[in-house]
Amino acid sequence: MKTSGKPHPNDRFAIPTIVALSIAVPIAVALLFLLPESWKLQWGSANVRSLPFFHAVLNGSTGVLLAVAYGMIKTKNVALHRLANIGAFALSAVFLVSYVISHLSNPDAHFGGEGWIRPLYFFILISHIILSIPVLPLAMLSIYRAWNNQIAAHKALVRWTFPIWMYVAITGVLVYLFMAPYYPMA
Repeated sequence: MKTSGKPHPNDRFAIPTIVALSIAVPIAVALLFLLPESWKLQWGSANVRSLPFFHAVLNGSTGVLLAVAYGMIKTKNVALHRLANIGAFALSAVFLVSYVISHLSNPDAHFGGEGWIRPLYFFILISHIILSIPVLPLAMLSIYRAWNNQIAAHKALVRWTFPIWMYVAITGVLVYLFMAPYYPMA
């Protein structure tokens, strides 16, 4: 078992790739919000209005898989821990692609709630957005370290990765629930 602090031979490729994706993806997603409505894509007869619900399902499923992964490592079931984490990462990747498609094709929706619920929604939304930025590099690096049997480095990373990723998954569902009445109908 490799637990030393020495770099892994694959680090020369993997770390720059993780860094590049960790910078490029948030910038690309942020640019979606600057896209004029007239540039939105049309998908023929495809109905992409239900994608926000799909995103909530993906986020909720990711949260469930993260909880399963946590439980599996506590019972020392490494194989199911690994499978649940890879599943959570795969669902997050599907979410990201679907989220981009949704924002490239759907009109922007705005929260219309008033009173005490408005600051609560914006607190959840803003914390969700801010914490979603480090999830990608933390998750990729955590998985990479585990994959290369750098268990000490993996454990050190997941102390941060797990709670942040879980928070983002749960608040992703909450954001959908807050916004559901304000999404345009098909």
